[in-house]
Amino acid sequence: MSALDWTVVVGYFLVVVAIGWWSKKRIHTIADFFVARGQIPWWLSGISHHMSGYSAVMFVAFAAVAYDSGLTVYVWWALTIGLGVGVGAFLFAPRWNRLRAKHDVKSPLEYLARRYNLPTQQVLAYSGAALKVVDIAAKWVAISVLLKGFADIPLEWGIILTGVATMAYMTVGGLWADVLTDMGQFVIQAVAGVAMLIAVMGELGVGFAWTMWEDLPADHNDPVNDNVTTVLVLAFLLVKTFEYNGGMWNLAQRYMAAPTGSDARRSALLSSGLWLVWPFILFLPMFAAPLIVPNLDNGEESYIQMAQELLPAGLIGLLLAGFFSHTMAMVASDSNVITAVITRDIAPVLVPKVRRLTERAQLTFARITTVIFVSVSMLIAITTGGEGFVLDVVVDLVAATMGPISIPLMLGLLPWFRRNGPTAAIASWAGGLAVWYVVFYIVEDASQAQVVGLPLLTSLVLYIVIGLVKPEGNDERDTLIDSLSTDPVGTGSAAASAPLPEQGRGEGRQEPDERVPAR
Repeated sequence: MSALDWTVVVGYFLVVVAIGWWSKKRIHTIADFFVARGQIPWWLSGISHHMSGYSAVMFVAFAAVAYDSGLTVYVWWALTIGLGVGVGAFLFAPRWNRLRAKHDVKSPLEYLARRYNLPTQQVLAYSGAALKVVDIAAKWVAISVLLKGFADIPLEWGIILTGVATMAYMTVGGLWADVLTDMGQFVIQAVAGVAMLIAVMGELGVGFAWTMWEDLPADHNDPVNDNVTTVLVLAFLLVKTFEYNGGMWNLAQRYMAAPTGSDARRSALLSSGLWLVWPFILFLPMFAAPLIVPNLDNGEESYIQMAQELLPAGLIGLLLAGFFSHTMAMVASDSNVITAVITRDIAPVLVPKVRRLTERAQLTFARITTVIFVSVSMLIAITTGGEGFVLDVVVDLVAATMGPISIPLMLGLLPWFRRNGPTAAIASWAGGLAVWYVVFYIVEDASQAQVVGLPLLTSLVLYIVIGLVKPEGNDERDTLIDSLSTDPVGTGSAAASAPLPEQGRGEGRQEPDERVPAR
């Protein structure tokens, strides 16, 4: 990297820190910190939802798949997400928003204590938080691999650099800093992605998107290739529909932070459209990489080497800044929502004193929790050494276990499952994780479709069947579910809806009303 490249990277870090400090002016309560009081415009929420869905993993692990197998990585990853988010725009996005607008919910798991019971909420909170800390560790490894490839920075220092920078703006700026960084990331990625696309056009010709397939291996233009099957693609479609509509908790926050349920639906449709189009544009140079940097032993280095060969000074720094922004924005997003879960759902049960904290003290507690969580994920990333860790975690572990965690959370929002109570929720969660453990660790030669699909399918079947065999509905649950069908009408409707009981936060005590009028 040249001095100009480093200038661009340093400039990016300064902008990120400036965003964090500017956002601090908007953060006065935990409602600001976690859900921005529902004041994020729908278009910004949609862009943030899209950009929070992937990190530098795309330019490391998925670039390797594109290098080795071609088109199929777009089909089983980006296409399934785009379609899943489009479905969720009508099923889930407005309901997440109405939890905040009508019930003052600040954490995606906060409603579970009333929808099921406290033990159900706690097991989902603990298992999801444990999963997320490992998931984020994979993101640190991904960005450190890129740093080592571009600038020969050791893995440990790459993780520390990005981790400290993320904490610098996330702990002060909350969700506002996260969303605004996503917007900056979108702009940087657009410039860097188009620059790489033009560079590849200069190398292979303007029409390379059509002509390159003749020179690539014959199966690189197949939608299903290598170990990818149609069954696996369908399994990913099911998993991603749950994961990207709230099962991945930070993405539920984007819907909650929009002004109304209708705005949340629009933001989801925008995100869906971006998922269908933009990743394909980014993947085109990756598909062509074997023609530009052939015979690589490690496909994870393909995008790095192609950038070093094709891009001039300055643009490499911009590309690296884009990698940083991918990872830092996603990690910041995950950290914010995990902090919300710990602050709102776990800590008050473990330490009763948390229930009586003032608004300012709760905000301080949330910021401290953010620092601790990010630090633990960095420590895990450093101790792995990075070899093969990224793809194993992101694809095998996260995709497979997200289903059992998200099924009770997501289906609990829908009126069709109003009779599914805590028994169905716990059995679904435990059964799905048990099947994942058997398939992943005990069954020999299990296919990726089985590893990804069977846990979620098990959880789904158990949730539905037990709900039919042992219905556990009651009037309180019915009232909660029915309230999520429509947006509040003016301030009266929003104010009239009772906030969720502050489980574990003291009898008869409510926090100050932080709702804003529906628009």
